[in-house]
Amino acid sequence: MTQSAKPLSRVAVFCGSAFGSNPAFRAEASALGTAIAKAGLGLVYGGASRGLMGVLADAALVQGAEVIGVLPEALNGREIAHTGLTSLELVPNMHERKARMHELSDAILVLPGGYGTLDELLEAVTWAQIGLHAKPIVLINTMNYWDGLLAFLDTAVANGFIEARNRGLMRVAANAAEALEMVGVRG
Repeated sequence: MTQSAKPLSRVAVFCGSAFGSNPAFRAEASALGTAIAKAGLGLVYGGASRGLMGVLADAALVQGAEVIGVLPEALNGREIAHTGLTSLELVPNMHERKARMHELSDAILVLPGGYGTLDELLEAVTWAQIGLHAKPIVLINTMNYWDGLLAFLDTAVANGFIEARNRGLMRVAANAAEALEMVGVRG
């Protein structure tokens, strides 16, 4: 599996629909949305108006980026859908959401989030492991948020459940700027 030579046009971002307890999470989501737009990239994300998702989308929109939200129909009627996006695609379920976000993007960045974010991240890594895509996947480790997950992955490698070569499918960045550099965007 090799990385495609195709230049980036859109980046998928997985993140929480909550703000989290530390203002640094919100600040990093805003910085990422701004940086994506300033790099001339489009943003693909979960379509919500609240939490880190809303902050991310709003920051990208303010800077003129194309922002595509992909929202499961079950969440549409809960006042969660962002109404100011370039486009909002409604899909039947969470699985279709993840598949559509992958279709629309060239790289995957991950901010802090909860179960949904973790589900999206692990499915993307699993798909890369079995060769369904070769997109870069980068965790943005704001305030060391992902340290527990990274320690678990090291334990899984040490115990023979994850091959050492597959541990590298997920890279780690300290912030938005570093994450974009890792996927080939020069700032």
